[in-house]
Amino acid sequence: MNAFVGQTFQVNQLISIKQVVEFTGVGRSTIYEMMNENSPYYDPTFPKKVKITQNRIGWSAWEVY
Repeated sequence: MNAFVGQTFQVNQLISIKQVVEFTGVGRSTIYEMMNENSPYYDPTFPKKVKITQNRIGWSAWEVY
């Protein structure tokens, strides 16, 4: 099921890892593996993370969609 059904996002809105997991149906650790260039699960087409603060990251809602 698409987690974004019925939700409206702005083009530049950042979403949390929780929302990325809900939308993609992929687990949190798998998402981090897909971002790791040294992992066998690396996916260069997966949306890049955006650093919000020193300890917080997000993803572009548009790119994940």
